[in-house]
Amino acid sequence: MTPIRPDCPQRPARRALSLPLPLPLPLLFAALPALMLPTAAAGTGAGARVGSANLALEAEVAAQAQAQSAEDSALERRVKAAFLYKFLGYAEFPAAAFDSPGAPLVIGVIGADDIAAELTRIVAGRNVNGRPIVVRLLREADLAQSTHMLFVAGADDVRSTRLLRASAAPLTVTECDGGLAAGGVINFTIVDERVRFDVSLDAAEKKNIKLSSRLLVVANRVQKGAT
Repeated sequence: MTPIRPDCPQRPARRALSLPLPLPLPLLFAALPALMLPTAAAGTGAGARVGSANLALEAEVAAQAQAQSAEDSALERRVKAAFLYKFLGYAEFPAAAFDSPGAPLVIGVIGADDIAAELTRIVAGRNVNGRPIVVRLLREADLAQSTHMLFVAGADDVRSTRLLRASAAPLTVTECDGGLAAGGVINFTIVDERVRFDVSLDAAEKKNIKLSSRLLVVANRVQKGAT
């Protein structure tokens, strides 16, 4: 196996899988009151012009903040898609999970069209351990379909628990606070503005899937037994 190298900047050595997100826009709103100059009592003349300038500045800062937030979110989704692809190479699936030696690895994605699209782009023309990769965008009614890895998007713990229980995928990945408690094998988390992941060895054992020690050593947290 080769070291995990997602297509985004990363820390060296143990944190090779810790991919940074851009720092958020500085909280300029806190400084805005200091920029506000006295206005004329009647709200006209120079005072009115200053007030209009301040309003324009507030609008510009708000627009920049929204744009930065959207950019950060898009990068986070791309990083998670890269991780999902790399996870496949560090997981040993049971032989019974495949119909034939050349059967593809199937990744199911539910609730994240953007990640499914990015994954499709990433896996095009690639294979893992000689197997091609197929990405499927699923709905809840599709969870009976055979998949090897299922990514359940969203922060709703109750929904994630329900969807995980409806799927027989050996490798399950979530992104909610209670992802491991819900039965997920891997759960994405954000630590110091970096995409990290936690791992449940208990869930992996129940699913009869073996995870490489090279994956575990770069995990944010590895859970074994009661927490």
